[in-house]
Amino acid sequence: MRLVFLGSPPFATPILERLLSSERHEVLALVTPPDRPRGRGRAVVRSALAEMADEAGVPVVQPASTKDPAFLEALASFEPEVLMVASYGEILRRDVLELCPHGALNVHGSLLPRWRGASPIQRAIAAGDAETGVSIQRMVLALDAGDVLLEKRTSIGPQETAADLFERLSLLGADAAEEALDLLAGGDAVHTPQDESLVTLAPKLTKDDGRIDFTLPAETVARHVRAMTTWPGARTTLPDGRDLVVLEAHPQETDGDEAPGTLLDDATLLVRTGDGGAVRLARVKPAGKAAMADDAFQRGARVERGSTLGG
Repeated sequence: MRLVFLGSPPFATPILERLLSSERHEVLALVTPPDRPRGRGRAVVRSALAEMADEAGVPVVQPASTKDPAFLEALASFEPEVLMVASYGEILRRDVLELCPHGALNVHGSLLPRWRGASPIQRAIAAGDAETGVSIQRMVLALDAGDVLLEKRTSIGPQETAADLFERLSLLGADAAEEALDLLAGGDAVHTPQDESLVTLAPKLTKDDGRIDFTLPAETVARHVRAMTTWPGARTTLPDGRDLVVLEAHPQETDGDEAPGTLLDDATLLVRTGDGGAVRLARVKPAGKAAMADDAFQRGARVERGSTLGG
């Protein structure tokens, strides 16, 4: 299949890598957002996707907006049979979606119709889903609502963070994207409509979504920490008002009737939760410092037992 790939790193990186190495499909061009300033020096840095395309001799198109008529003309000039999209980050217009004979396919990090939207990986972990996967769906104007061509499933590990799962799903997405193109090329593609009664939404996360709510059950708090790693980062507030990023948390059974958020130990960060249990904030990152174990943090910070976190 002759295709144009639209995406942005890091999720799209292994997918493009796989398609560039494919002997059955040809990547005619890469469409990716413009390179932006990064780091302290604010120098413009070429993205990993663009560098990969450059090395493969594939043209790179970096429109300020896909709504520009010149973009559609540039896209049409490659005469693709299909568009393959992965984490592009911009809603595509109808004329773009209908440009190719086989339309546009999107690699989505969930088992649609569960978790339509921008944060499916984080939402699946936070909700306690036992499994997730990737879906290849035909793009339509409604968000992630197109018919599904294929899906690949995988279990979510009991200690897996969103960062861990993100990496695994991007690799699974590469398998799925190539298989989907094989089905199209062989005339074997079957697109299955999504069951609208099963739709759940995964709206874009903000920094405030990382805030830990200790009124929730201990297991829910622990899942929240895994789901928010690395973005937007699970965090709580120390008694002195400073933020503390939490990188790892584990439920623990304890007795007591303290209010949620109460610190239960002088030596560790064991905190009462809303179900009467507790969660240990086992690994943390104070502002401006390296990540450390909670007992190491306590030796320096000396947050007193009975004080309140997240208040």
